[in-house]
Amino acid sequence: MFKRRKKQSILEKLREFVWPRAGWRRAASYMHHRIARIDGTPYAIASGFACGAAVSFTPFVGLHFIVAGIVAWIVRGNIFTSAIGTAVGNPWTFPFIWAVTYNLGVNILSWEATDDIMIRMDEMFSSFTIVDLVNDPYGALGPFLETVFLPMLLGGVIIGSVLWVFFYWPIFKLVSKYKINRLKKRQKNKEKQLNEHK
Repeated sequence: MFKRRKKQSILEKLREFVWPRAGWRRAASYMHHRIARIDGTPYAIASGFACGAAVSFTPFVGLHFIVAGIVAWIVRGNIFTSAIGTAVGNPWTFPFIWAVTYNLGVNILSWEATDDIMIRMDEMFSSFTIVDLVNDPYGALGPFLETVFLPMLLGGVIIGSVLWVFFYWPIFKLVSKYKINRLKKRQKNKEKQLNEHK
């Protein structure tokens, strides 16, 4: 009933994800109502979303859905909302996330940071071919894993852990309030129907 008359193309869907047509405020309001109406306890919904948001700060790009789902399952969070939470990591935020997590990681490890992490990653991936990756995976990816991935993982886990709490509490309160108000509204409607039948 509520499906679009004209199906969106992949490019239109990507554009809508990166820059919502209705504006960010309306998109945020829609997302809040959509999340709050999901079946489950406020804890499960909020912790699931928080897991997705936290995991988006790790360097497991392309695996965020899977990793977030596993972490949500471990903490008994909602796996569906964990997938929604990974949207915190997107084309707009990834450059910032990678730079912050990398710099935090190298500072903790007392390593010397590179001037530009994006240039470093490009140089690292252009230094080997697919054949090198198949023949000797660690030989090809080893330098990247040791000098870039490791500090990004360390920084990502620390920042992600802090952000888990940052995302969890507001969503927990919003969902709790929404579900309580919804329950009160249902009870009020039932009482009204009973009074009408008397």
